[in-house]
Amino acid sequence: MRPDPLAYLAADLQALRDEGLYRHLRVLDGEQAARTSIDHRLVVNLSSNNYLGLTTHPTLRERAVEATRTLGVGAGSVRTIAGTMDIHLQLERRLAEFKRTEAVVVFQSGFAANAGTVSALLGPDDVIVSDELNHASIIDGARLSRAAIKVFPHRDVAAARRILEGVPRTHRTLLISDGVFSMDGDLGALPALCDLAEEFGCILMVDDAHASGVFGRQGRGTIDHFGLHGRVDVQVGTLSKAFGVLGGYVAGSRALVEILYHRARPFLFSTSHPPAVAAACLAAIEVLESEPELLDRLWDNTRFFKAGLGALGFNTGASESPITPVIVGDAGLAMTLSDRLFEKGVFAQGIGFPTVPRGKARVRTIVTATHTRDQLQFALDCFKTVGTGLGVI
Repeated sequence: MRPDPLAYLAADLQALRDEGLYRHLRVLDGEQAARTSIDHRLVVNLSSNNYLGLTTHPTLRERAVEATRTLGVGAGSVRTIAGTMDIHLQLERRLAEFKRTEAVVVFQSGFAANAGTVSALLGPDDVIVSDELNHASIIDGARLSRAAIKVFPHRDVAAARRILEGVPRTHRTLLISDGVFSMDGDLGALPALCDLAEEFGCILMVDDAHASGVFGRQGRGTIDHFGLHGRVDVQVGTLSKAFGVLGGYVAGSRALVEILYHRARPFLFSTSHPPAVAAACLAAIEVLESEPELLDRLWDNTRFFKAGLGALGFNTGASESPITPVIVGDAGLAMTLSDRLFEKGVFAQGIGFPTVPRGKARVRTIVTATHTRDQLQFALDCFKTVGTGLGVI
């Protein structure tokens, strides 16, 4: 028998255990809800991206079932061969109206949208100037493009300016930032980055995954929140967080979208969304436009929970969104905090390196519109008990 060429993985797994970073997958036994069953335990769920509770909204359920009955369970091909259905084009037109852009192209995931777009727009002779805390999909797309990558410290616009001053104007340059940073919950310095992009002639791209459905009028994102329409060239959003379904999209000019039709590898080589997914996404847009009370409840809950964590003495960083990290530093401590919370009935996942830098491990919490005040107070009480017992507060 030949030696196992993957034998080294056992040592890698043991290293994760030694660092306190090894995690097993928690299993959701039922619906994605504010209080649900995970690993056969009823818990208040503070780890879901289901900001508005749309994963179980009756309108989305009905549209998904109807589309499955009339159009089948799959699209059967990639978009560029036989997989573009009328319902996909309907979704892209509605998203373009929603985002106030000329056009939209839908991808199979937010990760695919970011990675596919960056690598399609730039090449080896180009330059990418990127915030150091941008999402992994942006980083991977930048690497795939083979462009020169220059990173500026998080939200440090002055540092981004110094980089741009050293880039010859003959180089095509992409300036890129998250709209909402997924681990810290703070917002990108978008107004100042718009000024820089215009001054230096850059393409400006914003990943609005955690802002889609959360910020701006009716959830239109940070570009709407800051009043930057017409100043951001490439807007990336997701359909799998506040929209409650699956997928990502890129919004911008018609020329941008048509180039992505031809060059974005995830678009070219992945089967398109099942009809049920596209139909549910269309329904999500309707709900966002017709039920503003969902956003109101999300932000009421966010303010309540942030204030509660702050009053207890937890370090929640610079969060400005429903993403509220409880930063403890040590990875083992973060995982222990998460595990003990789970034992008491609160699911808040521990996050460590490489998702966040070493020494900045945390338990990341996300509240939703569907949490009740009693559920959030229960979670705060559990944080107090466990945090005190571990010496975090």
